[in-house]
Amino acid sequence: MDPKIKAAIEGAVKTEPFARALGMELIELDEPASEEDLRADRPWITVVWNDPVNLMSYVTFVFQQYFGYSREKAELLMLSVHHEGRAVVSSGRREEMERDVTAMHGYGLWATLQKDD
Repeated sequence: MDPKIKAAIEGAVKTEPFARALGMELIELDEPASEEDLRADRPWITVVWNDPVNLMSYVTFVFQQYFGYSREKAELLMLSVHHEGRAVVSSGRREEMERDVTAMHGYGLWATLQKDD
């Protein structure tokens, strides 16, 4: 059987009866044992940097609006940006952090993503 066709069939096979009918065997994947096992999927962070343009109240608003943070958390992050020059505002898979960075740019904030330490 052509490997491309076989791969397409394997991708389409979702239940055991179909797999058996095609002479294939399903395997069960182990669940992660703990939160630490999931860490490999979450090694990226979004960093918002201080800039001379945006008001502190606006940065707080963006954090509340986009991330859904409470006013208190948004203000703490904003103060970290203001006083320390940066704040980690989200963490997750690379694709999620790319989306967050793009959103921050859309709001006019300076943001980058990087691997978490």
